[in-house]
Amino acid sequence: MTDITKLQSDLLAKIAGASDEAALEAVRVAALGKKGSVSELMKTLGGMSPEERKTQGPLLNSLRDAVTDAIAVRKAALGDVALNARLASEKIDVSLPPRPESQGSVHPISQVLEEITAIFADMGFAMAEGPDIEFDDYNFTKLNIPPDHPARQMQDTFYVAQQADGSSHVLRTHTSPVQVRTMLNGKPPIRIISPGRTYRNDSDATH
Repeated sequence: MTDITKLQSDLLAKIAGASDEAALEAVRVAALGKKGSVSELMKTLGGMSPEERKTQGPLLNSLRDAVTDAIAVRKAALGDVALNARLASEKIDVSLPPRPESQGSVHPISQVLEEITAIFADMGFAMAEGPDIEFDDYNFTKLNIPPDHPARQMQDTFYVAQQADGSSHVLRTHTSPVQVRTMLNGKPPIRIISPGRTYRNDSDATH
């Protein structure tokens, strides 16, 4: 009994001291393998008398179970340590600034617009802007486009819901309304350009 107790104590100490899964596997094979120390003791049960088996059997079974359970617990603990180490080494700090190669650049259309604006600015022109959603009056009437003009038809112009005061709004079909607004709010001479988005259903081949 003293030998079994000492063997169990030694094996549990080796299991607890295993630094990684490979070392733990070596302890398992040395104890529970085909020729392991515990396995060799279990083989002696066959040569014992019935009375000896009654006393030694439970002790050896307890030894085997204790070693098996300790190995399972230690293996799980080592697995957690390995996983935490891997997570720490593969961690990505999303708060870091973007890599230089991920930085964007100016869109070609925006770049051309900036260059054209700079050229006209050197010639003394100012850049004027206006709303994308425009009054029908500014978009058509004040530009001498009559009510029956084809450009006013819905297949060419995107109309917005009529306002509470009865006025009509459209998505501007050109930037000429900016010229109207500039002339109403300023005095000549006026030298402006009015680049910007326009909205027309120009999807046929001639456009």
